[in-house]
Amino acid sequence: MSLKCGIVGLPNVGKSTLFNALTNSSKAQAANFPFCTIDPNIGIVPVPDNRLKNLAKVSNSKKIINTTISFVDIAGLVKGASKGEGLGNKFLSHIREVDAVIHMIRCFDSSDIQNVNPNVDPVRDLEIIETEMMLADLESIQKRLEKNNKKNFDETQVKILEKTLNCINNNEDFNSLKLEFDKKELNQSGLLSIKPKIFVCNVDEPSIKNGNKYTEIFINKFGQNNTLIVSADIENQINDLDIVEKKNYMDMIGLKETGLNVLIQKGYQILELDTFFTSGPEETRAWTISKNCTAPKAAGEIHTDFEKGFIRAETVSYDDFVANEGWINSKTNGKMRLEGKDYIVKDGDVLNFRFNT
Repeated sequence: MSLKCGIVGLPNVGKSTLFNALTNSSKAQAANFPFCTIDPNIGIVPVPDNRLKNLAKVSNSKKIINTTISFVDIAGLVKGASKGEGLGNKFLSHIREVDAVIHMIRCFDSSDIQNVNPNVDPVRDLEIIETEMMLADLESIQKRLEKNNKKNFDETQVKILEKTLNCINNNEDFNSLKLEFDKKELNQSGLLSIKPKIFVCNVDEPSIKNGNKYTEIFINKFGQNNTLIVSADIENQINDLDIVEKKNYMDMIGLKETGLNVLIQKGYQILELDTFFTSGPEETRAWTISKNCTAPKAAGEIHTDFEKGFIRAETVSYDDFVANEGWINSKTNGKMRLEGKDYIVKDGDVLNFRFNT
């Protein structure tokens, strides 16, 4: 399952620095002038999961394969982007291709890093970006609905366009769309405003643990649920340290978990994803699926033939697999189940598929 999260925001808020930290590379150019990033940088990042090591130890696996998530560093948007300001139309088109949007918000003062606005105001900055995304959607919706008068469109997509248009015009919450349409239908619309969002408040080192006046203002306005406080610069520095140095430094600044790990976990949460495992002598591997995924659909993530010829899934929970030291004891002790086509895979299930091609 290929997943993409796009990092967006105004110029010079730390998008490329965060991208470099996420990908543990210098692939993204980070510089102190607007529109430094024109073509989007894409990095594929392994999703950290401590369960993999434990499963591999039990199965004596030769290798471990994490599931992955892609991050896209999209150039800074500015007011007027929907009308082409600052190459805005090109940048907005890059956002259409991602599954979720990470809003990078500047929540720090600095005389060294240029700000495109006169002062630091995280609420204003987010509203600029979201307004441009809505204006771009407004134009797209109107054009597509006009075309619908000449050519038959998918009825569900027309309803999504009409209801999104109503939300934009009446300043209503887009979350109501999630109650009426499924995730796949909404994704197919390609609309920017209705994509799942994570807000990353980029702070300086003293503000990592408890935030600051800017994060307080932002959270009071937009809530804590999808908001993370991260220092992109500190995350980048942490990546350059070895394991012992990293732990000591994180202890010193009061950081229990890297912001990057928390961001990836939050991405899985808002995209409503789960992980299942396959584990044996050759490899232990994590696989990404949507929540409420059936066993045949999960099998299809490994190979389409597995889904087509699905018979049964040998299923053990992660805890039972580790406690019983693998497949044989799990079966002997009655912890392995045979599940059919209607089984809904749970996060952490260890699966072995029976299929006939």
